[in-house]
Amino acid sequence: MKILKDLLFLLLCGMFLCACTKNHEKTYKESRESLHTVVAITVVSDSSDKAKSAIDKAYHELDRLAKLLNFYSEHSEVSEINKNAGNKPVKVSVETFEIIEKALYASENTEGAFDITVGPVVKLWDFKNKVAPDADQIKEKSKIIGYKNILIDKKDSTVFLEKKGMQIDLGGIIKGYAADKAVEVLKSNGIKAGIVAAAGDIRTFGKRHDEGSWNVGIKNPRQKGSVDEIVAVVKLSGQAISTSGDYERFFEKNGIRYHHILDPKTGNPAYGCQSVTIVAKEAAITDAFATGIFVLGPKKGMGVLNKLGIDGIIIDKEGKVYITDGLKGSIELMIKDSTFA
Repeated sequence: MKILKDLLFLLLCGMFLCACTKNHEKTYKESRESLHTVVAITVVSDSSDKAKSAIDKAYHELDRLAKLLNFYSEHSEVSEINKNAGNKPVKVSVETFEIIEKALYASENTEGAFDITVGPVVKLWDFKNKVAPDADQIKEKSKIIGYKNILIDKKDSTVFLEKKGMQIDLGGIIKGYAADKAVEVLKSNGIKAGIVAAAGDIRTFGKRHDEGSWNVGIKNPRQKGSVDEIVAVVKLSGQAISTSGDYERFFEKNGIRYHHILDPKTGNPAYGCQSVTIVAKEAAITDAFATGIFVLGPKKGMGVLNKLGIDGIIIDKEGKVYITDGLKGSIELMIKDSTFA
């Protein structure tokens, strides 16, 4: 749902091109296709062979999870769950159960603003051909939308969709979750610092080879030119960051911007924000909550973030910027004429 340039890397070097430190550490970076997008992995290591081996294993893990959790593959566990909707619970792997559990956590804490069952309504919208569904179509599909109809049993590791026709689609959380798992693989292979960027969902760990923080730029959702314009730079160390914005997939008709971030309760785009950036320890959390907070809007969204102790930057529909207290010491604002709450 997010494209790589939405969160711009700053101070990241190309693969095998970074200067040595006194400990002979270098920054190694590689980009490959995985999870139906481009995933960039950056690691700090004192060995080229060690870095390459760890990166290869991390990509292998990403590809494994992509097959396991793929909504479009008939052989994935997600498809098996969907096929048995309204029929019977499906026993799933640790990973499938865990990601669904995390998705439900996000749903519960955003009043259902993040909902992995919203797929049937999302499919009604054709952003490529600029076609919006009519109210009757949305109403009909909304009958099978609702995260509360997902029943999970931790003891038996099963997932059951109560209503026939229901479907879960993990597209709003899978990239963040997979980035977290890839970081685990890198760490288990001796890598102490780096970044996994699965499109716009970024997970950092450790520090750069020069002992500095990882700096990530946030795109201005209303930039005027084609060159990416940064509204803020966030300094990260061992954290994840994700952004959801109404500029990612949209079309305009009769002066109205129709974008892909839909409110599960209405089946229509949510209009309280231009973009939401979330910073937390896990990319699965930042990925899901970036969408959920966007749908909730700035007032409710800030309330949720403060309650849960999650950090974020919200740019509302008027361009006003809201920043949680926990981020104020690690963010540099780049546009001086912005209005801040």
